[in-house]
Amino acid sequence: MKKILIVEDSKSYLTVLSQALTGNGFDVTEAIDGQEGLIAVKKETPDLILLDIEMPKMDGITMASKLKESGINVPIIFLTNMGDLKHIGDAAETATDYIIKSEITMDGIIERVKERLNIK
Repeated sequence: MKKILIVEDSKSYLTVLSQALTGNGFDVTEAIDGQEGLIAVKKETPDLILLDIEMPKMDGITMASKLKESGINVPIIFLTNMGDLKHIGDAAETATDYIIKSEITMDGIIERVKERLNIK
């Protein structure tokens, strides 16, 4: 069973995404900001991270940079509502993929996770 860490400050979106992934056979861990996410990565060793960009305390790009600095190499899919080029460029430096939440369904996110984990 593959472990997915979801780092998302919107509790309703976090719940829906967590339930969708769990329902598809993934072991899910949740965090509500980048600080909690860093702790969870070290404790849970996930196979993939779904990481929101805009969060309080520590944003997703900062969290991804800290993971990279620590030598922790976990595939990251950034989740955001923003489609502007600045965030896409910043995310591209540390992420495997980038998803604009408003432009994808839950099934689409599940498919993207499976693709990144080479699950057929």
